[in-house]
Amino acid sequence: MSREIRLGDRLVGDGHPTYIIAEIGINHNGSVDIAKLLIDAAVKAGVDAVKFQKRTPEICTPRDQWDKMRETPWGYIRYIDYRHKVEFGRPEYEEIDRYCKAKGITWFASVWDNPSVDFLEPFEPVAYKIPSAALTDHDLLRHVRATGRPVILSTGMSTMEQIRAAVDVLGQENLVLMHATSTYPCEPDELNLRMIQTLRQEFPTVPIGYSGHEVGLVTTAVAVALGACMVERHVTLDRAMWGSDQAASVEPGGLQKLVKYIRVTERALGDGVKRVYESEIPALRKLRRVGLP
Repeated sequence: MSREIRLGDRLVGDGHPTYIIAEIGINHNGSVDIAKLLIDAAVKAGVDAVKFQKRTPEICTPRDQWDKMRETPWGYIRYIDYRHKVEFGRPEYEEIDRYCKAKGITWFASVWDNPSVDFLEPFEPVAYKIPSAALTDHDLLRHVRATGRPVILSTGMSTMEQIRAAVDVLGQENLVLMHATSTYPCEPDELNLRMIQTLRQEFPTVPIGYSGHEVGLVTTAVAVALGACMVERHVTLDRAMWGSDQAASVEPGGLQKLVKYIRVTERALGDGVKRVYESEIPALRKLRRVGLP
């Protein structure tokens, strides 16, 4: 029973190295220069891809929130104006596309509405990510699926019934499900990492990943040990920077450690077949008194 998909030149799923995504999201705070520094950090850490978020502010922002005032790096402005400040347009994404190609790293984005899918389609992304907030937007799910590209679906703040309904709309081909808890940052007792195993049992042909919003690194490596074949963590230059996602993000040094922890975890898991290793033979001959070969 196959549990894998192809993202660009990579196979993702059981038996393959964990696909690690550095989620830049909106941690660039509207600056392409900051985005490039985050891309550099991701490349240095050795992740497989960076990810952004694409929204149409007028569609994704509830109308009653537009005129609410907010203190921002651009002053005390309306919430809808803030949403535009952190949204990249065509020139910015063309530069991001050029920069990522020059650095040899894959990029794609979460899409929050249909026009954002249409906006990104000319860039031919390896996949589309559907954020947890849009899991119940079946029209968006169908629009993304119509592109024919792989779909990565986050499952935060959703019931099992809602997840099943979304999978029914998307189909199980070319799909990755990401376990997530949509709290920023998330306390350990709400990470519920065993949900990775639950999703693996519920959808036996679908690769299952983990989108983490916790503080710290160890629990993300544990997610890999529990069967996550894709991992996503937000990345930031400094967790003290302004922005709603910064506190739940990993700084560049931490990202390098996380990649190392995941790769060590993969090596340590083994294949579950008991054997006596050559490295054990000296200890065997020195310490065992009965049953020597």
